[in-house]
Amino acid sequence: MQIDASVNYHVKKLLPQAFEFDVDGILGNLVSPELVATDIKVTNLRKSDCQPTFNRDGIEFIYNPSRVKRFECDDGWQTIYDQELSDLLKAKIGAQEVIVFDHTVRVDDPTAPRRPARNVHSDYNRAGAEQRLIDLVGEERAQTFKKSGYGFVNVWRPVENIIRSSPLGFIRPVSMNSEDWIDIELIYPDRHGQILGVTVNPHHEWFYQSEMNPDEVIIFNIFDNRGGPSLAHSALDLPNDHHVTVPRKSIESRTLVRYSEVMKGI
Repeated sequence: MQIDASVNYHVKKLLPQAFEFDVDGILGNLVSPELVATDIKVTNLRKSDCQPTFNRDGIEFIYNPSRVKRFECDDGWQTIYDQELSDLLKAKIGAQEVIVFDHTVRVDDPTAPRRPARNVHSDYNRAGAEQRLIDLVGEERAQTFKKSGYGFVNVWRPVENIIRSSPLGFIRPVSMNSEDWIDIELIYPDRHGQILGVTVNPHHEWFYQSEMNPDEVIIFNIFDNRGGPSLAHSALDLPNDHHVTVPRKSIESRTLVRYSEVMKGI
């Protein structure tokens, strides 16, 4: 079943473009590059027999209850949750080593320091991924990761409530062209990074899973040096979002994984 939604695509320009975070020292103060709101059709996979798999499509929807129910400022939950994520990725995608290095809780509320990302993107371009690899493991160990194969994998989970507004949507990699991607700078007070923005293409095939709950996760690829697909994604604005009284709350966890062999078919 398809639904109507809206997303914000990036605009291709000659000059460099960037997101600037926490501008003037104000947490959550964001300066954004130009985006264009675009109406799209999105396929709901909730009851579909054709579910994507990570090894084939770079994404998988998984039932995976967690012992952690609240993700608060206190970091006491992180040891438990990091181990759960490591076990999950080793079992599901064949990771030999998992480094969980970032958790971001997003709340769709104007007062929240981190709201859902409403630009169509993927989290790393090649230069950004290679630099992040070195930042995390050092130049010497980075060579081991490169030789055995590595990737950055995002694990996304609803927090506390069923997702009834601004769900996370994805573009099927096979419907994208290389020209759709553009480099976008990320400028933080203490560091710089790079992501991939996505420009409008009417042939993009969007999909999502409706009413995800905290016992469900999405694992999806955001970089793979073996050539696996990177998943372009964005929060979806739905026509009835303004009727929802409980804002979307989610946690996304970024992980670095080391594989032991080249992906089959690559």
